[in-house]
Amino acid sequence: MEVHEDSLKHLLFHVSVSVVRNPPGWEVGIYLVGFFVLLGVAGLNIWKLWKSGTFPTPSPFPNFDYRYLQEKYGTSFSEVRQKRVAANNHRRTSTTSSRKPSLALGDTPDGLRDLGHLELMSRELDPTGMAQLNRSISTDSLSSISSIANNFGHDFTVGQLEVTLEFEPSRQPGQGVGMLHITLHQGKDLLEREEGDFPGCFIRVSLGPEELNVGVTRVQTNAFTVIFDERFSIPMDLSSLDEYSLRFAAFGIDADERNISAGVAELKLSDLDLTIRPFNAWLYLQDVNKAVDAVGEILLSLSYLPTAERLTVVVAKCKNLVWTNGKNTADPFVKVYLLQDGRKISKKKTSTKRDDTNPIFNEAMIFSVPSIVLQELSLRVTVAEATDDGRGENLGHVIIGPEASGMGITHWNQMLATLRKPVSMWHPLRRI
Repeated sequence: MEVHEDSLKHLLFHVSVSVVRNPPGWEVGIYLVGFFVLLGVAGLNIWKLWKSGTFPTPSPFPNFDYRYLQEKYGTSFSEVRQKRVAANNHRRTSTTSSRKPSLALGDTPDGLRDLGHLELMSRELDPTGMAQLNRSISTDSLSSISSIANNFGHDFTVGQLEVTLEFEPSRQPGQGVGMLHITLHQGKDLLEREEGDFPGCFIRVSLGPEELNVGVTRVQTNAFTVIFDERFSIPMDLSSLDEYSLRFAAFGIDADERNISAGVAELKLSDLDLTIRPFNAWLYLQDVNKAVDAVGEILLSLSYLPTAERLTVVVAKCKNLVWTNGKNTADPFVKVYLLQDGRKISKKKTSTKRDDTNPIFNEAMIFSVPSIVLQELSLRVTVAEATDDGRGENLGHVIIGPEASGMGITHWNQMLATLRKPVSMWHPLRRI
């Protein structure tokens, strides 16, 4: 019996070894067929992606989920990028070889009525030269009437205008007179009104404080999306650059061909570093027929660090504060609220400065903000006056965030475009 068991074990061992060492040919064939099928499916998918050109677009912002934005706002980064590329291509393909040089600095039209019927003068913008321009990080100079509107300022905004300023020093040594180049790229939602839009519009650029005429764009019949692509150049002394400001006035042409002043934006050259780098920004045109109650200005710096998911707000300083109830003196401080869907989720405040209408704070406030909820948040910055009971009396505030308008959304977008770098801007304070 034992001999029989030993022979059986010996037989089973040899059978198992032969199966492991010499698998059947049909089994090897199945493995090879499966491998080639998987390889073919992968190659087919790659070929389809290459033919359709739908490779995933790399995100410009690390740790940013654009699927979340697409679900919330109904758009995606790729669609916005395609629209931007289409606008740039349209800008490059438009040629106007018959254009004349810009209007001279001292030229002023006899009346605004005649501007709508002129063959308005401009000069072709060289796209190759524009490719060398670097976008500035800071847009401090937007502390003007163009930027007063925020979340509460939709009623006062009548469109947006993209401009670039560049100062070209004199090529002759020892001379301070150079050339200031003003480029009007495009506009959108120009001259929107509740009672109806204008059939046509144009932009007039003037140099303050004397309001000397710099140039006038061609008349545009489509005011919703306008490609201006016009450049004006004026001689400018480098030493007197800070004394001037640029005013961009939008005029609508009604059915009776009357020119009506509708929107305005102003840039102070003293707040720009044109000798270091060009300046590029979207300006929010303000309705000149509606007054906005501003009680001073505040300089804020924003930066977002995606790796640490940290939002830093630096309250730098305020200027030209107007005290409440006609008081001659007050002790200001600043409160910064982090809002989510309008609800306060965090609050920080600065120290109090004694009797100073132009206080300097230079205090940083850090908020922990995950990237996934960044577009749901906004900042409310309030300047208040200290009181004896410690509660404080609010003077004015500003809203900054993705759903704000004017300087509020401009500052927010500049922060997202330059992650890890602080972006500083002046904001006008609206009375509460």
